[in-house]
Amino acid sequence: MEKKKFEAKGAKKKTRELEKLKELMRSYPVFGLLDMTDLPALQLIRIKHSLRSSILIKMSKKRLLKIAFNELKSEKKGIDTLIDKLKGLPAIVFTKEEPFKLAKLISQNKSMAPAKPGQTAPTDLIVPAGPTPFPAGPMIGELGAMGIKCKVENGKISVINATTLVKEGEVIVASKAGLLSKLGIEPMEIGLNLLLTYKDGEILTKEVLFVDEQEYLDNIARAASEAFALSLSIGYITEDNIKVLLSKANAEATSLAKKANIMTSENVGEQLAKAEAQAESLENSLPEVKIEEKKETIKEEPKPIEKPKVEEKPAEEFKIESKKEITLNEMDQAKNKLQELVDKKIKGEI
Repeated sequence: MEKKKFEAKGAKKKTRELEKLKELMRSYPVFGLLDMTDLPALQLIRIKHSLRSSILIKMSKKRLLKIAFNELKSEKKGIDTLIDKLKGLPAIVFTKEEPFKLAKLISQNKSMAPAKPGQTAPTDLIVPAGPTPFPAGPMIGELGAMGIKCKVENGKISVINATTLVKEGEVIVASKAGLLSKLGIEPMEIGLNLLLTYKDGEILTKEVLFVDEQEYLDNIARAASEAFALSLSIGYITEDNIKVLLSKANAEATSLAKKANIMTSENVGEQLAKAEAQAESLENSLPEVKIEEKKETIKEEPKPIEKPKVEEKPAEEFKIESKKEITLNEMDQAKNKLQELVDKKIKGEI
């Protein structure tokens, strides 16, 4: 009889808890799934106190959570898909903040702690190179057994090369957990383990929620730069690239006009200078024609020859043959002929 009363009492309690969960899921716009495994009770109390104005944490059993998700599937799109995502010791965190703001709040309230035997390494656990706090002694053998090469410097053990003690995803055994603790290495993050968030049918996993903010901003900047470059390459006009496109078009038009020898207001000086240079080059390439000017000879009268005193002889006649004279008219004709040859050479006729 008492057993039946206890079972009935337990059933009523579970029913009230189930209704409370459903009510919270209806009233809060955002909620997330948590895995509370390995979270110390003291740390949970501190987080609840620190974030009490922003979040509400409700722990429950997997069975009740599954029933709640299933009964709300007609009211909240896709909520039943969360049934397969429950892990470890489940809990629900309710908030009115946006999912990324919730993830940031949770991330800011995490602290580091020593590794415990049986925990899974969140990243590669590395023993760094350099001095250790251990004096020379049996500790050298313990380090050597784990594959860590050491030497003694100034009476202390020093690690020669950085060594990976536990790889990411591996289970940490007791001996390695103890060594990490002795070395002061605290690899474990203690805090709320947020698996995902749900808002209006949208589910965001931890891989999306905890993206590095600076990396996210860098990705946005890179995307904007690549989009700008693409818009220029295809000539797609936007408010941001119109000035660059106009400048580019002007430069290309000027270059095309230059290649086609089309004179524009921008290249008129350059085109004239080019034409002058070509004319000068062509003139210099013509064969040199020498014009010899012949001087007009002057006909001189011969001087009379004096008769010898002793004996008189008849005067001899002296004849001087004058060279053929070149008139000024003939010189002008020669110059005109030369100019005619030069013009034909420039025009390419000869």
